[in-house]
Amino acid sequence: MLIADSRGILLDAGERLIAERGVDVPLRDIAAAAGHRNNSAVHYYFDSRTGLIEAIVERRMNTLENQRMHLLARHEADGTANDLPTLVTMLVTPILELITQPDVTHYGRFLDVVRAHPVVTDASRLAGADRAAVRIIATRLAAALTHVPARRRRQRLETMTTVMFALIADYERTLESGTRTPHPDDATEIVAMIVAMLHVPTHP
Repeated sequence: MLIADSRGILLDAGERLIAERGVDVPLRDIAAAAGHRNNSAVHYYFDSRTGLIEAIVERRMNTLENQRMHLLARHEADGTANDLPTLVTMLVTPILELITQPDVTHYGRFLDVVRAHPVVTDASRLAGADRAAVRIIATRLAAALTHVPARRRRQRLETMTTVMFALIADYERTLESGTRTPHPDDATEIVAMIVAMLHVPTHP
């Protein structure tokens, strides 16, 4: 088996088992699911559990980043790039499009499981060139909520991330179970729920 193939199979197995069993799933189980007899295969390819999680996140990130940059350019052209629903749509839609690909089966649930992991939350990662689109969208989301007091604005944006990943994970779960088939309105509904949460009236 080629090294690239072996690495890719480990990524698939890690994505699936972390999505199904959590971040602490034994690495030997991931190695076994990928067809490795050697329990140290994950350490060989990724150095650590964190290295594996980072590699799983990163291999999809270029696709998501490219789509978001394309959406930013399109909405800059039509003057809607600062609208709250548009900004949420640019975060949500690329992930939904990705998880409906035939070869992507557990990424939505994987993101929900690792959303609080430093690989996802580390501010220095968000500052990188490969996160420019997410950084721009996050900055504009904060600007779209300047009518909300700063403390509550931070809380809403943090909660938005939690809710977004949870809704996407549930959506992916229903697709796998066969209780739902992808529909063009699905993204619109998920975006509407998130925007409604961000628009909750503030209280003194």
